[in-house]
Amino acid sequence: MSGFSAEWLALREPLDLRARNRSVLNAVAAAFQDRPELAIVDLGSGTGATVRTLSGRLPKQQRWKLVDDDPVLLAEAFATAPAGVSVETQEFDLNGDVGSLLDGVDLVTASALMDLVSEPWLANLAAAVAARSLPVYVALTYDGRVGFSAFDPVDAQVISAVNAHQRRNKGFGLALGPGAATSAERIFRAFGYSFLQGQSDWIAEASDTRFLVELLDGWRQAADEMGEMPPGALEGWFTRRREAVEAGQLTLSVGHVDFFAQPSGRRTVVPPKDAAVYDAVAPNRRGA
Repeated sequence: MSGFSAEWLALREPLDLRARNRSVLNAVAAAFQDRPELAIVDLGSGTGATVRTLSGRLPKQQRWKLVDDDPVLLAEAFATAPAGVSVETQEFDLNGDVGSLLDGVDLVTASALMDLVSEPWLANLAAAVAARSLPVYVALTYDGRVGFSAFDPVDAQVISAVNAHQRRNKGFGLALGPGAATSAERIFRAFGYSFLQGQSDWIAEASDTRFLVELLDGWRQAADEMGEMPPGALEGWFTRRREAVEAGQLTLSVGHVDFFAQPSGRRTVVPPKDAAVYDAVAPNRRGA
C-alpha cells in the first residue's frame, strides 16, 4: 500500500507522537466521552501507531480493527497493541471496497495515508463514511512545507522535486500529495461534514540523527527519480546536509495536518457510488 518499512515507521513514530495536534486529539476524545464502548477501524494501520496514541483518550471498552495490506506490519501492530484494548487485524488492499470495512464501526481513523491516495479514492471514502454518518480522524497528512535551520541554495529545488514526486501514483492513482488536506476539507464539507484541522508538523531535533539521515536520503532518492536536477548538484546537497546532521548542526520541520471530520446533518451531496461521487464533489475535474 504505502511501501513503508517497519524500521522507518519505528524511526518516525516518536516524531509523529510529538507532532499530533492536541486540539484535534481533544476534539476526538470529547466526541466520544459519554460512550461506554467504541468500535474503530484504522485504515492503513502500519504497525499500529494510531491505536497506541489514541486508545488512552477514548472510552475504556474499545474494539479496534487494524487494516493494512502488509502482514508483517500487522503482526507488529498486534504484538504492540496497548493492554486492555481489543485488537484484530485484517490484511486488505485499500483499493478494494473500503465500505465493506465500515459496518458496525463508530469511528474511522488513518495516519500518514491521505497524501498517498488520489482524489477519486478520497471522495469515495467520504461517500462511504457519509452514508453511515461516521466521524473520521486523520493524522499526519503531509502538506509540502519544509523548513531547514540552515540555508542551502539547493533546498528549494530538492523540495520542489520531492513535492512533485509526492503527487505520483502511490498505488491509488495520482496522489494528492501536499494538497491532500485542502482536498479533504473540500470533499468532506461537500458531504455536510464539519471539519476541524490543525498543524502537526514534524520537528526533527539535532539528536534525531538517524531519522534525519533516512529522511534526507529518501528525499534524495525521490528528487533523483524526478530527473529534473543534475546528479552532481543533488549528491552535493545530500553530502552537505548529511555532514551537517552528523555534526549535530541541522534541525528541520516538515509540515503536516491533522483533521477531525464529523457529520453535521447538513449533507449537500447525496452519496452515489464510485466515479459518480468524484464527479459530484469535483465537477471541475470531470474527464481529467
